[in-house]
Amino acid sequence: MPLVTRVTDLIGNTPLFELAATESGTRLLLKLEQFNPTGAAKIRMAREMVLDAERRGLLNDGGHIIESTSGNTGLGLAVVAAERGYRFTAVVDHHACKDKLRAMQAMGTELVYVADDGDDTLATSAREDLAEEMAAARPDAYFTEQHNNDANALGYYAVADELLDDLERVDILLSAVGTGGSLFGTARRLRDLGRPARVIGVEPEGSIAFGGEGGPYWQSGTGTPPGATIGTAVDYSLLDEGLKVSDVDAFATTRAVARKLGLMIGGSAGGSVHAALTRLEEFPAGSTIVTIVCDGGEKYLDTVFDDAWMAARELLDASAEAQVLALLDRYAPATAPQAPAAPESLVGVR
Repeated sequence: MPLVTRVTDLIGNTPLFELAATESGTRLLLKLEQFNPTGAAKIRMAREMVLDAERRGLLNDGGHIIESTSGNTGLGLAVVAAERGYRFTAVVDHHACKDKLRAMQAMGTELVYVADDGDDTLATSAREDLAEEMAAARPDAYFTEQHNNDANALGYYAVADELLDDLERVDILLSAVGTGGSLFGTARRLRDLGRPARVIGVEPEGSIAFGGEGGPYWQSGTGTPPGATIGTAVDYSLLDEGLKVSDVDAFATTRAVARKLGLMIGGSAGGSVHAALTRLEEFPAGSTIVTIVCDGGEKYLDTVFDDAWMAARELLDASAEAQVLALLDRYAPATAPQAPAAPESLVGVR
């Protein structure tokens, strides 16, 4: 790693983790984006949205960035704003992870809440409306509007480049759909490079991006809740299949992976991993499946990994966790190869 002078210089080149493999040679690989600064993928697109605004003259020296966020985008923008001398206001609700909100404040972010204390419902639509109003009322402000910002997907082009640096090919790209930037930006770049993958999107049950009336859900930073507008970053022309995963199954997977492997992943990644594990045998033999793990689980110690919080919302399910643990055992990758045997000419030589 070269010497750097900015936190954003540390973005990218995140590792791949082989989580599962079948006897037919199909592998499930996790792109661990928690190794980025802020512990999340969204700092990639936060940086790109700000750079794009600067190129277009929408942000000037000392300007004011405003965004509606459930946490990870806000964390990324907080870093970029601090580096580049901007004021940053994050419009949030109490559904967001408290540690994400505290971290934003530590970096100088102003938090504006759209809900009262004690109201932890997801309020995406109200957040976005208020952020737009605030930006319109301030001549020096720019609303990055992540759901409808073309620079969002562009920020993830590097993910595709990194994958192709590490792998011969990506057969199936299976990941969560929130704003859509990480999945569809990566997919578009793979296609443009002449290396297209089958694209499978995953959203929570209750999200409306793949149809249905929708309802409440607890998976943070993913999906499109009822009443919110599906953003332009969700590129249906690239989507081969859309899946829905329940909060119970997503969180059971997150907890099981932590317990079995010591790997902490976020709830939305838990949904994607659950979808992949339960369908692993359906994919063609020898397939390389990649899931983008958008953030780590350390931010969810007060929620997904808290038994009391889970039980209060009827999300704790020991049988669901046991089923995931059984899948992890069933598909455990082969251990590292042993050292080769010594040549016959050296056997017995000391």
